[in-house]
Amino acid sequence: MAQPEPTTWVCRVPVTSVWTHPDKVREVDAQGVADQPDINKWREAMNRQETKDLTESNRLQTQLLYGEPVLIEETDGTWAKIIAPWQPTHKDERGYPGWVPLAHLKEISSVTDRSYARVTADKAQLWTRDHRPVAQLPFNSLLPVIDAGETHIHVHTPDGDAYLKAHHVQLVPAPDQIPSGSAQAIVGEAERFLGLQYFWGGMSSFGYDCSGFSHHMLKANGLYISRDAGDQSKEGAEIDRLDSDVWKAGDLLFFAYEEGKGELHHVGIYCGNGLMIHSPTSGKAIEIIRLEGTVYDKELCAVRRFTQEETT
Repeated sequence: MAQPEPTTWVCRVPVTSVWTHPDKVREVDAQGVADQPDINKWREAMNRQETKDLTESNRLQTQLLYGEPVLIEETDGTWAKIIAPWQPTHKDERGYPGWVPLAHLKEISSVTDRSYARVTADKAQLWTRDHRPVAQLPFNSLLPVIDAGETHIHVHTPDGDAYLKAHHVQLVPAPDQIPSGSAQAIVGEAERFLGLQYFWGGMSSFGYDCSGFSHHMLKANGLYISRDAGDQSKEGAEIDRLDSDVWKAGDLLFFAYEEGKGELHHVGIYCGNGLMIHSPTSGKAIEIIRLEGTVYDKELCAVRRFTQEETT
């Protein structure tokens, strides 16, 4: 008797938000939970107070990218309680937990022993064989490769077989085997997103939050860290926060209320020369700032290093 083909549940939309619970969704969030969500329209629909509420009311946890696998724990009507294995967290040793619309997920055949195409462009268009557009994929999306040509990469997707332009991707052996980049490469990657609007819970090039930004800039350079700033601040090598002369580009800087003694609330990437690039807060965009004389200068609570070249 033939064995059933193994399957995997994956995200079937370019990006979906992972919610604390379905009852956290407001009317103004309709574009975020639509069958084909649109983050830009969702952001535009919110006024200043609604944007602030999204940040402060524990509504969103994180986001999933197109093709990202999930474990489904249970379903409740049109919602699924999931675990995101590619996003480490102290909340669950298996991955990041939360709820997503069931319509944003799809069960597809599992693939093994395949290399992956990692999107290196800000966004990359996914195409059918006859050159019809399928979806616009965010930076760092990862899809199994069926065949790699000189101009196009044939990939296995929730929409069936599709194609990405070769110059928009990097071929990697596996999702957890992205080649290591240098400290300067982390900063250079981050600078590509200058001006991108902050988005609470954001894990995509449609909008990052502070720790989503640090997570993905390091992941793009083969460094795998936790999803949230609190967890990130306990990983890597501890660097003397009081001696800025020993800080290196690519280090992560962490900040806490009460002049560094209270609750940790922010993370940025050190650029060298007293500068930091970060995704600051709702209503603002990714920027480079000089730390000296800012509130961050007073709130610095930890410096962590993840690049091997500087830890040896």
